[in-house]
Amino acid sequence: MATVTEKRRPISDRIEENKEYLNDRLGVGKSFDIGVHEFFVGNTKLLMYYINGFVESQLVTQIMREINDLRGRDVADNLFDTLFYKFIPFFQLVKVDTTDEFMDKLLVGQVGLIIDHSPHAIIMDAKVLPTRTPQEPDTERIVRGAHDGFTEAIVTNTVLTRRRIRDERLRFEIMQIGERTKTDVAVAYLQDVANPDLVDELKERLQNIQIDGIPMAEKTIEEFIIGKTLNPFPLVRYTERPDVAAVHLLEGHVLIYVDTSPSVMITPATYFHHVQHAEEYRQTPVVGAYLRWVRFFGILVSVFVLPIWLLLVMHPSMIPEPLHFIGIKDKGNIPLLAQFIMAELGLDLMRMAAIHTPTPLSVAMGLLAAILVGDVAIKVGLFAPEVILYLAVAAIGMFATPSYELSLANRLVRIFLILMVGFFSTPGLMIGFLAVLVGLAATRSLNTPYLWPLIPFNYKAMKDVVVRLAVPSKNRRPSIVRSQNSSRQ
Repeated sequence: MATVTEKRRPISDRIEENKEYLNDRLGVGKSFDIGVHEFFVGNTKLLMYYINGFVESQLVTQIMREINDLRGRDVADNLFDTLFYKFIPFFQLVKVDTTDEFMDKLLVGQVGLIIDHSPHAIIMDAKVLPTRTPQEPDTERIVRGAHDGFTEAIVTNTVLTRRRIRDERLRFEIMQIGERTKTDVAVAYLQDVANPDLVDELKERLQNIQIDGIPMAEKTIEEFIIGKTLNPFPLVRYTERPDVAAVHLLEGHVLIYVDTSPSVMITPATYFHHVQHAEEYRQTPVVGAYLRWVRFFGILVSVFVLPIWLLLVMHPSMIPEPLHFIGIKDKGNIPLLAQFIMAELGLDLMRMAAIHTPTPLSVAMGLLAAILVGDVAIKVGLFAPEVILYLAVAAIGMFATPSYELSLANRLVRIFLILMVGFFSTPGLMIGFLAVLVGLAATRSLNTPYLWPLIPFNYKAMKDVVVRLAVPSKNRRPSIVRSQNSSRQ
């Protein structure tokens, strides 16, 4: 590990000394992708460092052509000043004074120029990032509206956001996290809207992260920001849609962009932030409200239909006469509780298999799972038909949940309630539901009540959650973000 003195080592005015040190630290000659080009301007030697595949070759070629055209009469007493201020035809130039800063910028794809007899180096931001074109995210598809999405390049993501918010007060404050990965992380907010205390708190937590790297990007950042917790519910919201990110910035939220990740973190977030979808705002308010109610129904079904049905089957006398058909005709050879647990695990296995199965084979895998689990398992008495039916209903409600993270948390809650009903019957369901409710009410996301606006109750905000209001009628920002400017008009 480099010592503090090495990390602050100034650039020497002797180019051979710089070359020996940088070649050793960067592994020149061992790492095939680290390139060094030596050339002369007059009698002065220069070194150009770059990373293969990271450099826009046409731009660097043009810069080299301009430098090579220099003549002795064109060079002033200081070659560094001549190149930096006059002859390098590029606008993104930075002067650095230490080898550590030189290497940091080089390793993110920039081009470095070392000049003999100069204690400074020139950094040219001529990198080209390997990335894909903005495409609609698979987890947030909509029927009508914009179909672009964030990519793994932080610069692309900030541009997609600025395209929607052309305000000079939009801020992207960037920092690097990870001693080895040096991952770019940007905190985004509207200067005159966002709560400055929240901005300062997030920046402080990010700057206090001490780790060698964050290859898992935004998820690692979340775990450092939120801290250690056994709570399965998502305490921040993720989005891969630029329009959703822009809406939350205008509401006063603070967003975190992480390079190499197409997901943007929205803070603070409550439970009800995870149950809304962009599709609701791409339709008329009435249709949007209907879609939202259907989603709410699906979420409730995904959590409660299986525990309640299990309870009714365990106590047939509780089933009303008109609904006697929802009971069970043949329980099979395995206890119902065990059937539910096996079916839940089987559903997760099928979901993971679908993710890891190549696309051309995924249809065949789905048919195989349907035949084996849905048909043969029932015929041999492994599962009761009603178990498969109601599990499928719960799965549909789970897939209708807008937030993938929330759907996984709801699944754990459903399994917990099933176990409580299986072991403790009616009191188990009541105690389990109360425990989940109390746990959610006690949860806070960055000092924000997780169940707001239900607990503590806020009528106006709750009405906006239940009913999709027309945008012109929403002239106030959500009070939960404690914005500096609460008026939106």
